[in-house]
Amino acid sequence: MTTFLTPEEWTAVRLSLQVAFWATIWSMPPAILIGWILARLNFPGKGLFDGIIHLPLVLPKVVVGYLLLITLGTRGYLGQYLYEWFGISLMFTTAGATVAAAVVSFPLSVNAVRLAIDGVDKGLETAARTLGASKLDAFFTVTLPLMLPGILSGALIALASALGEFGATITFVSNVEGETRTIPLAIYSATHMPDGDAMALRLTAVSVVLALGALILAEMADRRIKIALGRI
Repeated sequence: MTTFLTPEEWTAVRLSLQVAFWATIWSMPPAILIGWILARLNFPGKGLFDGIIHLPLVLPKVVVGYLLLITLGTRGYLGQYLYEWFGISLMFTTAGATVAAAVVSFPLSVNAVRLAIDGVDKGLETAARTLGASKLDAFFTVTLPLMLPGILSGALIALASALGEFGATITFVSNVEGETRTIPLAIYSATHMPDGDAMALRLTAVSVVLALGALILAEMADRRIKIALGRI
């Protein structure tokens, strides 16, 4: 790939993989928790809570980026305290790009986990409880293993989504080469260069291969885990 891509293009690919990987890693634990809450609990305001979780799917990504900017920017509602108290600034950084990608892909992870939990027979959990398992034990020994296909599929789909994130990233952390210029932003930059067509085409090809690879892996992993669990 290093001979196919220029050093600048390779930097964008490496940065995209880094951002997507960490966005997925950091978003999956809360996605599992929220997916379980939405699938198993009933409480006042659940519909509103569900809607807020899924807002990044329906809002323009530029709006998501702007909300991140006014919330986590150095002068934002929370960002100013992160900067003043801990010296943490997400602006123009890879960490900020990771946050943007995680927020945008988060609802996809939640949906996958929620569907996986809905597919778990509650009777198995009840049987585990009658045998003396606590709610936590039943979750880790019964529910979680049966959720694995959905969790893994959700993680890979979120990874593919994070690889393609553009609007929230450029609005929140701008387009800084080597820091926030992921593949989509590099393609955008290439389209504004006099001789950028070849660069845009190469990066588009890489983006398609990476996204398609993640989706194929999600399907393969889902099938293999279901076979291992005896569900196929």
